[in-house]
Amino acid sequence: MLETRRQGARVYVRPPRGSDAGAFAAAVAAGRAFHRPWVQPPATPAHFRAYVARFAGKLSRDPRQATHVGLLVCRVDDDALVGVVNFSEIVRGGLQSAYMGYYALPPHAGQGYMSEGLVLALAVAFRKLKLHRVEANIQPANARSLALVRRAGFRREGYSRRYVKIAGRWRDHERWALLAEDWRARPAESS
Repeated sequence: MLETRRQGARVYVRPPRGSDAGAFAAAVAAGRAFHRPWVQPPATPAHFRAYVARFAGKLSRDPRQATHVGLLVCRVDDDALVGVVNFSEIVRGGLQSAYMGYYALPPHAGQGYMSEGLVLALAVAFRKLKLHRVEANIQPANARSLALVRRAGFRREGYSRRYVKIAGRWRDHERWALLAEDWRARPAESS
């Protein structure tokens, strides 16, 4: 079984649960304008339950078979939901790679929680899932997201025109990646 709960100084990461649906939907509703150009998180309890089934279901708990692993970033002090990190399209064999998506939940954005949460989530990716490569695709105008992956040690690898359809529009993205050897060589942190 994949043990994915990891704790840092201010936040911890854990798999989402069906019981999070109400609080999650309320946080997404409060941050609708904040998320609109960048991501479309599950906005209703039903959509959240479908997300949980895919990203925290039985298959996601087996590190050898998981194709999608989702983690909620929660504040240590009060267990408030502050963000999400997802690893999707996990490919085994010669690639050992995954795509990573993430977003903060207002009003917690810009307070450093996601920086710490991302470090903890990447420890899951590289230590527990045994991935070699994690790729993040980010819209060029999303300065906060670009800064977040830079701080985590990701390197820009390219540019994809009209890469992902978000909110009804095809949007360009920059491709950023972090390799396991880069992860291991980084300065020691709470991971």
